Amino acid sequence: MKISDYTIQFLGNFIAGDIEGFPYRSGFKLVEFFNGLGSKDVYPSGGGFPTRRIYAQDKVRELNGKPRLNDCISKALDPREFGKSEKTIEDAISLLNKNLEYDGYEVVREGRFYKVRELTSSIVRMGVEAQIADDLTKSLIDENIRKCESKLGDGDYSGAITNARSLVESVCSGIEKELDSSAQSYDGDLGKLYKRVQRLLNIEPNRKDIAEPLKQVLSGLESVVHGLASLRNKMSDAHVTTYPPSRHHAKLAVYSAITLADFLFETKNYQQLRGTLKKK
Repeated sequence: MKISDYTIQFLGNFIAGDIEGFPYRSGFKLVEFFNGLGSKDVYPSGGGFPTRRIYAQDKVRELNGKPRLNDCISKALDPREFGKSEKTIEDAISLLNKNLEYDGYEVVREGRFYKVRELTSSIVRMGVEAQIADDLTKSLIDENIRKCESKLGDGDYSGAITNARSLVESVCSGIEKELDSSAQSYDGDLGKLYKRVQRLLNIEPNRKDIAEPLKQVLSGLESVVHGLASLRNKMSDAHVTTYPPSRHHAKLAVYSAITLADFLFETKNYQQLRGTLKKK
């Protein structure tokens, strides 16, 4: 999460309590507040502490561009801090959102507390219903779609990539279990799993009865599957990341997974209606 310097100054004033009506924090309380976010400052007992709002602004500036900034805003909006303040938590949310919207963020409620999410986060959904006989697999598919959307909005791009791959895994596993009664438990090799699903759905790129342009597209889907596996290994939260992903990386992974899942279900539904899909 990264905000403008204008918002940094506003947020520092808000956390310090220099905006009338909102919770006030003394110098000691500010040190305690930011130490709870990873700082290691010591409040000087003999004086010499900087202006409170300047200290708060500088600490927010240190957090800018890091995940901890989201935690900082959530911490400043702890509803328990507003018990004795003149203005309510709702007043605080309204004021913060008027400033954060210029940076592309908004504060939203999550249970009893609040978090920051991106305004530009997109709705993640499939174009067709995930028709799977196994209820547990259907639940996993729905859960992974919800998590992809939530994590894109929260800026958890590594997590979104993990769920994008998990979505493809659950879709392919569900289709294989439904069409092949002798299917073995998934061993973690997504490429091999997808190859088996290709055969079950009659969409292997090397089939002679498939037009050349479509073969190229089907081969591209194989590349998507292998790419999702590699992205998860290098950029997701499932392993030590080689380098942190950006939003556009996560969106590419999520929407590639959604497109692939849509195609597999549409293919299955179409062939079942035509009676060309045989169960093993």
